[in-house]
Amino acid sequence: MRRPLCLGICAALLAGCAAAPRSAPEAALVITAPGEPDAAVTRRPVETPTVALPQPSLPNAPVGAAPVPGAPVHVPAGLLYVCVTTAGVERSQIGIQFAPKVHDICARHPEMGPCQYERNACRKAGGSVFDVNGREITMATEAEYDRKVMRVRFRAN
Repeated sequence: MRRPLCLGICAALLAGCAAAPRSAPEAALVITAPGEPDAAVTRRPVETPTVALPQPSLPNAPVGAAPVPGAPVHVPAGLLYVCVTTAGVERSQIGIQFAPKVHDICARHPEMGPCQYERNACRKAGGSVFDVNGREITMATEAEYDRKVMRVRFRAN
């Protein structure tokens, strides 16, 4: 009688400890309205130049079936970051443009809070952030920024 009860409790505990499945991105990155006055940050779609995609190596694979992982990212002049999201075979690029004062600060010190906030907003929407040189700003890069400014994060547990 005790054994089935013990097994049931153990099974319930193990089920409660199982990792939750990864959810989809919380929300898409919001595009700023064209006439919004005094916006500190504006997000606008970036026109991507047409690039000839390489032919697939498999004879039966459809052309353009998956995005090319090493495809270059086009960052227009005046932007510091581009958020690249991929949905199926469609790849969209959204430019993140700051107000002039914030732009100057983020260009000199990318570890500052407003810059990091926008990069994290892009990642939260399921995108990848690329800088002016076309390099991806990963979480390892963010860790280097945190170490540079000795940023400490406290978590309530």
